[in-house]
Amino acid sequence: MGKLARSRFIFPEYVALEETSPIRHEYLDGVVYALAGGSPDHAAVAANVIRLLGNALEGRPCRVYTADLRVRVVETGLGTYPDASVICDRFEADPEDPKGHTAINPTVLVEVLSPSTEAYDRGEKLDHYRRIPSLREVLHIAHDARRVELWRRGAGDWTLTRFEDGEQVPLESLGCSIGVTEIYRDPLSG
Repeated sequence: MGKLARSRFIFPEYVALEETSPIRHEYLDGVVYALAGGSPDHAAVAANVIRLLGNALEGRPCRVYTADLRVRVVETGLGTYPDASVICDRFEADPEDPKGHTAINPTVLVEVLSPSTEAYDRGEKLDHYRRIPSLREVLHIAHDARRVELWRRGAGDWTLTRFEDGEQVPLESLGCSIGVTEIYRDPLSG
């Protein structure tokens, strides 16, 4: 991630920057970082997850969002764009976003890992996500294998479960599951 030349921003300034910028940025501690674009495979896997979740949640009081939705961790200030987000019951906007386009109450967040961001997504970013009171589950989708890691909030702590090709990933907070094989399905592969 590249840092902008200006040294410090307040969150509303960051939001205004995002409204006019051709690229997305992440916000943390007043610093704005440019986000790298994903590969075609990354985009296809994210689209599959969004489609699978959308189909599984049809008729339920939950909405699936693409990477166009900005999410903020109020406690730490992180503003970022997960590859997919699910919000149930009602959308709660960050009061510091004048247009109300930044969510602060996701139920599930999804990150498709990439070589350049994997360590950050699994480490510091996950630590930020865990501080969102409404968040129940985080999915990390591997880029180099058909593997999904599910982080789930339990009674006071988070647990990690790994799933491989052919297995179902149970999303208890949503009352549904999605298949690892389907996450990686590629209709163009032959």
